Amino acid sequence: MKKIILATALSLMAVFAVSHGGYVMAEGAKTGNIDAVTEKGWSSLARSRIYFGHQSVGNNILDGISDVMKERPSVRLTVSQTSDPRAFAGPVFAHSGIGKNQDPLSKNLEFARFVEAGIGGKADFAFFKYCYIDINSGTDAKTLFNEYRKTLASLKAKYPETTFVHVTVPLTVVQTGWKVAVKKVIGRPIGGYADNIRRNEFNELLLKEYSGKEPVFDLAAVESFARGGEKTGFTANGRQYLSMKPEYASDGRHLNERGRKIVAEELLAFLANLAAGKK
Repeated sequence: MKKIILATALSLMAVFAVSHGGYVMAEGAKTGNIDAVTEKGWSSLARSRIYFGHQSVGNNILDGISDVMKERPSVRLTVSQTSDPRAFAGPVFAHSGIGKNQDPLSKNLEFARFVEAGIGGKADFAFFKYCYIDINSGTDAKTLFNEYRKTLASLKAKYPETTFVHVTVPLTVVQTGWKVAVKKVIGRPIGGYADNIRRNEFNELLLKEYSGKEPVFDLAAVESFARGGEKTGFTANGRQYLSMKPEYASDGRHLNERGRKIVAEELLAFLANLAAGKK
């Protein structure tokens, strides 16, 4: 029996060496193009009042925004780490930490608290994001999404002047290499699969609810997107899921310099186009 398992594993490893073991979607990610943003877009963004609640991956994105601004004089933002409503008297890209990691409901509550304390109605755009660590294999994605949806529905009803943007949950890198083929044969869990499956489930619920109706920044798609036109992911239980592109990761979870710049470019293009449509 052991010989049969070993032979099968070796066979799968040979296939893995050719295919690299990852599922790659041939469709292009629906993301913005920073070079296509018009002057109206950049000027509208520069006049906007924006609030972004986040944790560590958000810090990576803010670093990426700083990188982009150094390279592109057309991107003119006043970035300020604050949740003080007084900062929204003029144009600002305000941001702050919210809640605690591994406690996504605390992020719902603190985002709502900041908005209700004076940001709501003053900010043109407001959004927050969960962290990859907030959703794992044990998370009930549907229950969490329902809580998120209730929080946002309440805020939208109270502050119709503010556009609330939805953001998909960031992903992580999954295990690759010859060990993946062996684990599949012997039924052992593959690193990153289970947690990313739950993140994909949450993101699918969010996209189904808001796509085409309200603005959604698909962070997960950007993290998995190769600008050559492919998305990186994996197949499990007969389904296909997205995962973070290894070339964008510093530690398998956070964004490195390349990844943070790409995400920042996509976010800025997204917000600029959104601002141009609102002004």
